[in-house]
Amino acid sequence: MVKKMTWRVATLASLAASTLAAGAALPTVASAANPQPLVVVPSPNGNFQYNFNPFTASNNGGNYGTLGLIYEPLFYLDNVSGKTFSLLGTKYTWSNGNKTLTVQLRSNAKWSDGQPFTSDDVVFTFQELKKYPAADTAGIWTQLASVTAKGKNAVVFQFKTANVPFAAYVLSQFIVPKHIWSKLGDPTKVTVTKPVGTGPYTLGSFTPQDYKYNANPNYWGGKPPVPVVDFPAYSGNDAGNMALAMGKVDWDGMFIPQIDKLFVSRDPKHNHYFFPPGNVIMLYTNLKNPLLSQLPVRQAISLAIDRNALANKAEYGYTKPASLTGLVLPNNAAWLDPSLPKSKTQPQYNPQQAEKILQQAGFKKNAQGIYEKNGKPLSFTLKVVAGWTDWDTCAQLIQQDLKKIGIQVTVQEQQLGAYNSDLGGAKKNYDLAISWTNTGPTPYFLYYNMLDTHGNYNVEQLSSKEVDAILADFSQTSSEAQQKKDIYKLERFMMDNLPSIPLFYGPVWFEYRDAKYTGFPTPQNPWINPAPWQNYAQAIVLMHLKPVQ
Repeated sequence: MVKKMTWRVATLASLAASTLAAGAALPTVASAANPQPLVVVPSPNGNFQYNFNPFTASNNGGNYGTLGLIYEPLFYLDNVSGKTFSLLGTKYTWSNGNKTLTVQLRSNAKWSDGQPFTSDDVVFTFQELKKYPAADTAGIWTQLASVTAKGKNAVVFQFKTANVPFAAYVLSQFIVPKHIWSKLGDPTKVTVTKPVGTGPYTLGSFTPQDYKYNANPNYWGGKPPVPVVDFPAYSGNDAGNMALAMGKVDWDGMFIPQIDKLFVSRDPKHNHYFFPPGNVIMLYTNLKNPLLSQLPVRQAISLAIDRNALANKAEYGYTKPASLTGLVLPNNAAWLDPSLPKSKTQPQYNPQQAEKILQQAGFKKNAQGIYEKNGKPLSFTLKVVAGWTDWDTCAQLIQQDLKKIGIQVTVQEQQLGAYNSDLGGAKKNYDLAISWTNTGPTPYFLYYNMLDTHGNYNVEQLSSKEVDAILADFSQTSSEAQQKKDIYKLERFMMDNLPSIPLFYGPVWFEYRDAKYTGFPTPQNPWINPAPWQNYAQAIVLMHLKPVQ
């Protein structure tokens, strides 16, 4: 199964099909007399490091744009729209009981140094992952048996066992040129200052405060409409948000409080934003805690939390309470069990019922007004990342809500490293925690990571043979009808057992100005994940833009 869920791709509806033809095609490029540079700030990262190595541990392959603008995968499958975009691959086919995946390659792609792109480059890239396991961050070779070329324009991936959803990691693996990387040794230890890729851009200039990409005139998809993409460095959200509000930034991926006042109102004609749901923010419960392992306690906690207050006060109304099924809606609406009444899938705020459930389970209030049973009070720590102001506010609100029903919560704000260690380490050192979910093309990825015994983000430490069997059945079939039946079972398991508690949808932060270019995703046309930090998607967005005439 999936070893590590560093998500780079999306939509399993496509993966379920036996054959995928070329998906969403790149558009015909429009041009203006003097198209202008586009200034992009995915996040405030401080000074940049002069390294565009796609194998670095960072999700961004060194710097933003390394994965997408420079290096491309075979396909990009989007987790917001559900669309599939053909990049270096044009179609793929399952055979041999879903254990053999054959990918047809693009015949007109070239590396930016003029050398042709062929199947040898694909095979070499995957062999590098096998030779240097530190580069195989998705655990691809835990699933693959072999990768072989089939002529210059096709590659055959042989899986050890059928695992249809895992193909997403294979298809989204960036490809590097064999004629360059075969001379460099361990790819994770290389500093790359002159990257050579197949993507729509090449590196133009670099300083620690700013780097620029130039349009690749020989790109297989046509010359990009944006001639220069500029990435300036900002040390924090405040500085970046001010630059955006002043019109110095065209495409942004930062959290902005009171966005209509601080950003849109300054230029309502050109300043816009769109925050589609990207994942589910959970209140994780450590099921090894003898109190939290009791379903009535988790049910009471869920009923006591005013999720509307979290969404409106902590998240400024940018999101909505999450479905108890764990689905990311509306993204995963096609996977929602139609037989489930909406009233049951939506979270309820009912403190009175919460206390009633505790009382029925044998809990009684002690002298301090805290419910306890057998001398053990319902007293927990709630961990959250210090400085993540929206989540910190959520933690305070949850603390207040639970206090009202006789559950004592102590909020503990931690630095990110300590937080990741406590939740992600072998020993889970927490009671309650607010955290993300690792999502993907379909609900399978969220459910697998969070619920499977071997899931990458099973921080609640659930161990359920029933759940593991359902997820295994899903992974072995390419029948979408059967996959939906499996997902329906997992939806009900989430609702009935609350292994962890869905709070609200995690927004994808996306702000933009269309004074220079149009064609960005919108709420009316959410054609792709719009975040400028989304690997591969950002390059596809750039190729779809049209300069203002």
